[in-house]
Amino acid sequence: MLISPAYAQAAGGGGFFGGDGFMSILPLILIFVVFYFLLIRPQQKKVREHRELIAGIRRNDVVVTGGGIIGKVTKVIDDATIQVEIAENVRVRVDRGTIAGIRSRGDAPPAEAQAAAAAPAGEKKGPFSFLQKK
Repeated sequence: MLISPAYAQAAGGGGFFGGDGFMSILPLILIFVVFYFLLIRPQQKKVREHRELIAGIRRNDVVVTGGGIIGKVTKVIDDATIQVEIAENVRVRVDRGTIAGIRSRGDAPPAEAQAAAAAPAGEKKGPFSFLQKK
């Protein structure tokens, strides 16, 4: 005979979760989990921190814009706009979303004043204060 016999294919594993179906989709699930923990979650955290930074801008803060311009906040105009002094008597209006970071807080007391206020009277504060006699 010139025609070869045809044989039926063996029965499958019993549906989607039976064996081959679940094992073929498992790598896709694992890739999504890895992407979530390595890319999506850290990016969401960074966006949340930037949003809190932008919301906390107040007068006399030294800020850096997205273009790299450093200036002092002179006035908070509204929720979306602030006024920044970039040179003496040169003030520009800046969208809050373009602020890349805050260099320093304007109304915070200097570090020396905070340390002196925190130390009890009569004690010297210094790098080797633990060696000094009481």
